[in-house]
Amino acid sequence: MEKEFYIPQGYRFAGVNCGIKPGSTKLDFAMVVSDKPATAAGVYTQNLNCGAPVVYDRERTPGRGFHVVATDSGVANACTGKVGLFNARKMAEYAGEAVGATGDQTLVMSTGVIGIHLPMKAIANGAEKAAAKLGSSLKDFEKAATAMMTTDTKLKTVSREKTLPNGKTIRIAGMCKGAAMIGPNMATMLATLMTDAMLEPEDAQKILRDAVEDTFNCISVEGHTSTSDTVLLLANGAAAPDPLAREDLAAFAELLKDMCRELAPMIPNDGEGVSHLITIDVFGAPDRASAKLLAQTVANDALVKTAICGADPNWGRIISATGRCGVPYDPSKVSLKVNGYLLYENGAPVPFDKKTVSDAIRNSRDTSFEIFFQEGDASIRFWTSDLTVEYVHLNADYTT
Repeated sequence: MEKEFYIPQGYRFAGVNCGIKPGSTKLDFAMVVSDKPATAAGVYTQNLNCGAPVVYDRERTPGRGFHVVATDSGVANACTGKVGLFNARKMAEYAGEAVGATGDQTLVMSTGVIGIHLPMKAIANGAEKAAAKLGSSLKDFEKAATAMMTTDTKLKTVSREKTLPNGKTIRIAGMCKGAAMIGPNMATMLATLMTDAMLEPEDAQKILRDAVEDTFNCISVEGHTSTSDTVLLLANGAAAPDPLAREDLAAFAELLKDMCRELAPMIPNDGEGVSHLITIDVFGAPDRASAKLLAQTVANDALVKTAICGADPNWGRIISATGRCGVPYDPSKVSLKVNGYLLYENGAPVPFDKKTVSDAIRNSRDTSFEIFFQEGDASIRFWTSDLTVEYVHLNADYTT
């Protein structure tokens, strides 16, 4: 039985083809429209060479009165200078005006090849076509999510419904894209999250930042922080018009984080050419920052990734990676489990059946590392993917 999908009240969606890539028939322009003025918050890439849409949105969030998020897929509008900033503003104007709003009430996202100017005739066409096809069904939602995709192979959507302590039942839904150039450090991944609860801008920003830090900031494919990474949150109050506060706000924050916790790993699980999703749990680190650095170093290590691709339980690569990241710890107190099998305990290898562990890796898309330290009580979960020959081919030939 399929899980029910909860679409928040007061939103409409569309995904259309507007010809961003000449000759392509894929959906390449997405629009999310809030019929009520919505609070918006955003968390963005920390790459200094950020895209023009990031500059445009960052100046406007957090804030009130937003109606539209418009996304193009195929051209990142990054490293495009003053022309790129002008085009980001024009894209916002085209999308806003197509639904009776303004550019200042519109946020934009772009994903695709870096260093190419947006085809503005196609963008204008996309805004008009999307405005004519807006709808509030699950099919409309999925078309918008599909239109965000570049090299993604899977739709990435999640929703939640919850009755808050105040008695109001609210919904949250999210769509994201990403398959490569994934090493967010908010900070190519994009996400639009929307709710029919109402939030004050400052609350929305804090809740979003906290949720991103434990989810979208804990994923990696190859560790490259994109120029375009953006997560936007819209809150329009269609189901709960009064801004959430106290226990209602806390309940909403946990619900949002829970949804992002499901949504974020979908990105490395759909990494270009990957064959394994790797979940890394670090325990007993001295503090959270150290735990994250330990996990991230393992996640981004090419030798670790290729070992998992080959179903090789090469624990030495994992242990070695933790020792080179600059976090001090006692090597004699480190232990490691892979897929639940103990391979290394208190600084020394333990006997294990290599074929059994290798089969456990090979026969499942999901692989888990549990790395235990004895330096404190901080822990973290981080998701990454393996490194395959197909990934190399896809990215070697990306623009040629």
